Amino acid sequence: MTAVLADYRTAPIDEKLRAMLGFLETFTQRPDELTAADVRAVLATGVSREAMRDAMYVAFLFNTYDRLADTLGWELPEDRYYPKAGKFLLKQGYRL
Repeated sequence: MTAVLADYRTAPIDEKLRAMLGFLETFTQRPDELTAADVRAVLATGVSREAMRDAMYVAFLFNTYDRLADTLGWELPEDRYYPKAGKFLLKQGYRL
């Protein structure tokens, strides 16, 4: 994980994940540059359409929440909140 956070381009990860992370980087930072060729390139690595769709949904929601938080000045919970929340999500999952 440390290597991915440092630079996913050189981290020892599967090429499908590397392609998806590159696509999501463009999706997040420069969406006007995305083309059908970018989608085809990710799919060509073996990423399924469903996995690509799911990753885009997650990125879209995260990007939306992040921009709302920045715009509205939302505050983060205290550090002690995250381990407890993580354990809860592992046990209960996300409920829709």
